[in-house]
Amino acid sequence: MTRSDPSVDDGVKTSAPAWADRAADRSRSVQRSRARSVEQAKVIVAAARRLLQTEGATLTTQELSKEAGIALQTFYRHFPSKDQLLLAVFEDFVSERLAELEAGARDLPDPVHRLRFYIEGVLRSVAEPGGVGQRFVTAEHWRLHQLFPVEMQQVNQPYADLIERELRAAAEAGSLRPNDPATDAWLVMKLVMSVVHHVAFAPMEDGADVIERVWAFCLSAFGGSPSGGTRLGDRGAADTKGR
Repeated sequence: MTRSDPSVDDGVKTSAPAWADRAADRSRSVQRSRARSVEQAKVIVAAARRLLQTEGATLTTQELSKEAGIALQTFYRHFPSKDQLLLAVFEDFVSERLAELEAGARDLPDPVHRLRFYIEGVLRSVAEPGGVGQRFVTAEHWRLHQLFPVEMQQVNQPYADLIERELRAAAEAGSLRPNDPATDAWLVMKLVMSVVHHVAFAPMEDGADVIERVWAFCLSAFGGSPSGGTRLGDRGAADTKGR
């Protein structure tokens, strides 16, 4: 006895073969549909970021749908839950912030200067008044990490990659002596995140001193000279705020 449908085996449907996925990807109608879906998702995330400035993470899907100008069913086609949306907002915010940091450090003269910029830049951003977006990131970070550990690791990893890149460059230049650039970068990321979480909702009257001490701690850990790198001064701060 033969089966008329090779995709069915004892009532269980198998996944489509790779060639079928490639054929679908080449379909213009599929491409148009995906493009529309991506654009709608961007509209939803942008609307959520606007609402977070006023409502915080308490925003409702009904408010979000109204702000985005879409039906509630359209929202759920793109995001199965509000937490899935907050994950997307978190990823969008972090990606945007990292792009700003990279752009601000592009003209700095050496890897130690850039490393300091990446560390101090994040800490200075959370110390700025009115940082609603940063406070959202801090408040939601660990909760989302519990729900989406793999995705959150992927969101945070680019910052560690920035740190690792400059550690390797500084080691090659003989400016720093990291033990293991990848591990050291991960530890720096966790240290910066911990300080951010500590100061996000509390006044930081001695913020400049705290930021200076974090950098001094990292520089010492990497075997650098206390005079290594310059303080993130007027040019770096202006670049960061102006972008």
